[in-house]
Amino acid sequence: MSDASLSSRASDFIEPSDTSVATPKVLWAELYPAEFIVRQQQCPLVYMPLGLCEPHGQISAFGLDTFKAEYLCTRVARQAGGIVAPSMAYHVHESGPSAKFLEDMVGENNPYMSSVPPYMFYHFFLYQLRSFYNAGFQSALILSGHGGAHIHDLRKISRMFTERFGMNVWYGTDFDLVEGTYAGDHAGKYEISMLMFIRPDLVDPTRKPLEDMAGSGGRLAAGHDADQASRLYGEQISQACEAALTGIVAQLIGQSNVNSGVELLSYGAIEALWADIVRSAEDGSEMWTALQPRDGQVPVSAHSRWKPNEYVRMA
Repeated sequence: MSDASLSSRASDFIEPSDTSVATPKVLWAELYPAEFIVRQQQCPLVYMPLGLCEPHGQISAFGLDTFKAEYLCTRVARQAGGIVAPSMAYHVHESGPSAKFLEDMVGENNPYMSSVPPYMFYHFFLYQLRSFYNAGFQSALILSGHGGAHIHDLRKISRMFTERFGMNVWYGTDFDLVEGTYAGDHAGKYEISMLMFIRPDLVDPTRKPLEDMAGSGGRLAAGHDADQASRLYGEQISQACEAALTGIVAQLIGQSNVNSGVELLSYGAIEALWADIVRSAEDGSEMWTALQPRDGQVPVSAHSRWKPNEYVRMA
């Protein structure tokens, strides 16, 4: 997802009642240096929306995950302060437990995904955190609209970065924000409702699975309760997510931190941490959940296109 595409949709993230009021710029890509410094001094927190282009049924656009994260980060930044970094719309899928999910939900159809291997994403994720540290942020809030086994791994990497370098890092998903109140899903009532509220132009319930069209992909991972989705339900979920995220921002801002951006992290410092992560995966001292199936999970079929990625290495 380019900065330009996110910037061009800024007006989509404003409620109609807000249009008469000047909307503060919160996107890193849109800020002038002086504006950046002022916002950062007022609230030294950076948001990074994470998502993925993957199938969410025939009725929904591929970028649903990214749109959720962008919307929530932008809304909260305007109210609570902070700066929204450029979105990352490439994410982990295909490997470990996800291989079986894709076999069951997509089959041999092309999923048209923007996925990358865990070892590439995790390594690059460290450098994204480095960029936030070196820019002088004291806290980073990483919100993903894409769930999966990798969540455990990225929380661990976030914790390891904080322990090593001192910058507070929170990693979670929109599902985490409303756990116990709303049940998350994949392209079902929950997710389709959110997109109906956030980007109604990107949901078309009249698009049914085209089973008779070669290469259409059938359901393409659509949830079986997607037809129960509604804009009202999506608004309720979004408001609950927004309230929870605002509370997390308050906690991060209240945590003490010594990072001033003066002591810049070198490539070598990041590579040293990455070496520790790879070593822990190779010697089994740490469990990395996106590298292999879950215990007791049914194996991917030998003939499946997803079989080669059922087991992967960290490097």
